Amino acid sequence: MQDQLSALLAKASAELPALKTRPDFEAAKARYVGPNGELTALMKQMGAVPKEQRPAVGKLINEAKTALQGHLDAALATIANAELAAQLGPAVDPTLPSPDFGPGTSHPLTLVREEMCRILRKVGFTVADGPEVETEYYCFDALNTPSDHPARDEKDTFYFPASARFGNVSKKTPEEKYLLRTHTSSVQIRTMLKGSPPIRIVSPGRVYRRDTSDATHSANFHQLECLYVDKNVTVRDLKALLDYIFASLLGKETKTRFRPHYFGYTEPSFEVDLTATHLPKVKKPWIEIGGCGMVDPTVFEAVGYDPEVWSGYAFGMGLERLAMLLYGIDDIRYFYQNDLRFLKQFA
Repeated sequence: MQDQLSALLAKASAELPALKTRPDFEAAKARYVGPNGELTALMKQMGAVPKEQRPAVGKLINEAKTALQGHLDAALATIANAELAAQLGPAVDPTLPSPDFGPGTSHPLTLVREEMCRILRKVGFTVADGPEVETEYYCFDALNTPSDHPARDEKDTFYFPASARFGNVSKKTPEEKYLLRTHTSSVQIRTMLKGSPPIRIVSPGRVYRRDTSDATHSANFHQLECLYVDKNVTVRDLKALLDYIFASLLGKETKTRFRPHYFGYTEPSFEVDLTATHLPKVKKPWIEIGGCGMVDPTVFEAVGYDPEVWSGYAFGMGLERLAMLLYGIDDIRYFYQNDLRFLKQFA
């Protein structure tokens, strides 16, 4: 039996590596391990082996079976590699010119974000970042948002299950929920908790809300917010900065105005409108572009600042809205469709 097994393995080791196609491989496999195969026939002889010799013979058969399977696997792998190489064609010649269409370009939202950050850096702002997965404390509580505010409802905000865990986001209480941030104002809280005034930051980033997607709404979009905290900061400083930003980004013809509004984290609060009829597709005399106001003293108290000493302003706006104004885009969904015909226009 041992001689027969050795002869079988020697035959297989010589024959199998030379196979070129899958049909040849399947035929060879059947000859060795099929119902009528050579190894199968030897295994059927176990019934005639004396009882005391069966353990030793069984061991030899198992070893031969394992070795034969190794030869079969190697042969099949060789054939598969050959098939793949045939599909890929000849090897790439590294000396040939690249078949690429040229260097890539920045997305229009990236262009607007970087330009806004550049404009704000010129007047002393630094870029700050924070996690997109937040807790209720940073997103709502520290921003003076009451527990019954509509923004905290599950119909408006993406919450995670109570069992969710995130190592880089700490909870203030065990009962707090994790959520996808609804604004980048949470970065303002994190920044103020880390250090003392004066603070001057811009925080661009992705935010999430339960909106139905249409030409002007998306469940995920990009926001840019600014925070300035120092002594004797006034509404005049806020208006002057917004005038500077929009004149730098959209042109000197751009004008802004404030309309009284309510935000829990600023007091007084305003909606910001701008007029930019010199831009393409802008027909309305005034367009709402964002919200702003003086930081509410309650927010300062939440982060340990003395509101009798420090004052500041904050404002925020959507980057998609700015890009739509700047480039004359009339549907927000274009930004997310990865259509090269659209993206190449901003090269």
